[in-house]
Amino acid sequence: MQQPASKPLIAIACGGTGGHLFPGIAVGQQLIQRGCDILLLVSEKEIDQQAIKSAYGMRIASLPAVGLQAGQLGRFLSGFTKSFIAVRGIFSKCPPRAVVGMGGFACAPPILAGKMFRAATFLHESNSIPGKANRWLAPVVDQVFVGFPQAANRLPNRKALVTGTPVRPQFEPTDPEPCRLALGLDPKRPVLLVMGGSQGASVVNALMFEALPELRRAAPQLQFVHLTGPNDEENARAQYAAENLKAVVRTFLTEMELALGAATVVVSRAGASSLAELAAMHIPAILIPYPTAADNHQFYNAHTFASAGAAIRLEQAEATGDKLAALIVGLLQDTAQCLEMKTGIGRWHAPNAATAIAEQILSIINLKSTARNFKPAVSQALQTATS
Repeated sequence: MQQPASKPLIAIACGGTGGHLFPGIAVGQQLIQRGCDILLLVSEKEIDQQAIKSAYGMRIASLPAVGLQAGQLGRFLSGFTKSFIAVRGIFSKCPPRAVVGMGGFACAPPILAGKMFRAATFLHESNSIPGKANRWLAPVVDQVFVGFPQAANRLPNRKALVTGTPVRPQFEPTDPEPCRLALGLDPKRPVLLVMGGSQGASVVNALMFEALPELRRAAPQLQFVHLTGPNDEENARAQYAAENLKAVVRTFLTEMELALGAATVVVSRAGASSLAELAAMHIPAILIPYPTAADNHQFYNAHTFASAGAAIRLEQAEATGDKLAALIVGLLQDTAQCLEMKTGIGRWHAPNAATAIAEQILSIINLKSTARNFKPAVSQALQTATS
């Protein structure tokens, strides 16, 4: 069923990781406020199915994952084809006015299918080093949005707009005590949040387990919120219990604003979406970049923040439990450094990113609609003049 012109349908392809999905939801929320219908195109992964619980008022469609990995070209092409056929079928019933890709190979089939239906097409690149999928797609879309200024020069599209990375509106500086109470923690005691991104991070988890004895000795009042990912939850519970430490252990938390709101210090990977949420809530962070991320983009994300005094970068190859514990204790004890880092990381927050993206999408849709309506009018005028 085709959408009425007064309420355009915008498809947002954001599946595969929370780093794509949550910024996509943030943009979708702004577009809904501006009178649009939103179709979120996500993957079939469990992380997506959990995360979309916060996508209020949006339609959801799941597509086969199409990540490109070394030695798995056949699997990638099969998934790509299945995803393209599926999304083409969806668009044939509900043609979108625009398709927005939030990064990764999962957004390629929807963008290509969207062009078949004459939809305006857009990309968002949240990392400082653009991914392969976005580099390939950038020349064919109407507009590119970037989170880091340096990414604009690395994408082959002259219409690159620096917007920052969108975060959902609930991410803002807040009183930690209600957040700690909501998580079952002591509201007066400091909290360390440990997170490895939406997929978890086994190396970060292992480093934390090594650090626990020293943290118990040097910071006995410290409480923990540890988001382990799917593989280490039970082990983490056992590790904290063995050290008799107060900890909330989850595989994943949809209400990330609670975890960040409760935190005094964060240990995290350096995915762009996580950094945007840290910046929005002004939380001092120790960043451990994922060393095998595509094009080493997490290193460059972390380097950008650390160089500006907004975070501490700890390379995984050099990390030990003792080093990590020393950095954590140092931040907990040095209130001046913590305050400087809060100020520094807050400068990276782009509070209007989702708004800017939504308004630019609608502007281009309106321009395209005007152009389409103008051509027949000109043609008719010429016929009248020459008859």
